Amino acid sequence: MGVVAVVVVLGGALVADRVTHATAERRVAEAIEQNLDVVGTPTVEIGGFPFLTQLLAGSVDDVTGAVDGVTLEGIDATDVTIDAQDVTTSEPYTLGSATIAATLPTASIEKIVADRSQLDIAVAVDGRALTATGTVLGLKLAANLVPRVEDGRLLVTVANVQVAGLTVSVDDLPRAIGDRLTDIEIPVSGLPEGLVLSDATVVADGVRITADGTDVVLPTEVPPAG
Repeated sequence: MGVVAVVVVLGGALVADRVTHATAERRVAEAIEQNLDVVGTPTVEIGGFPFLTQLLAGSVDDVTGAVDGVTLEGIDATDVTIDAQDVTTSEPYTLGSATIAATLPTASIEKIVADRSQLDIAVAVDGRALTATGTVLGLKLAANLVPRVEDGRLLVTVANVQVAGLTVSVDDLPRAIGDRLTDIEIPVSGLPEGLVLSDATVVADGVRITADGTDVVLPTEVPPAG
């Protein structure tokens, strides 16, 4: 009977742990929906076992999440993922460290570059290069767009410019045009305090951006993970 009692108690504790774990994952997913303009239903996984001991300690070891899409201050991003460690379960809600990655589709980049440069261009991915084609002063233009992160800002510079089939330097273009093709900023805002852009890489459907941070502060309206 003693062995049976122990098994029952342990089984009950395991069930309670898993129920609380599932509830926490659901609440984190709801928090993402409440604080971000998302597309699709977020998925969340809380790592570490047992969960209840982490909850009582006030910090969850590891939380990963994903959502199909999100709008950051009017800019559409897709395939958003988050990986966070040491997530507190009471206010102020903080992430000891976190990495968020998302893809800015070519359509999003095209709109911003066209708006900033005031040029009629189309943006596409060719292999590992981001390309732009369009017209300048009635002449056909083709160029590569080179994204980079500098001081937490996402910038795009035009390189390998061809105008009417001739290769020219941006510096050789009329200043009114050249200035519009240098360091075009793609505004990425709306990230939680403590997260800073760190990398930008051309991928098959646009530019994959990554933001990293430590001691990341979440909005106070986010409900606790427990």
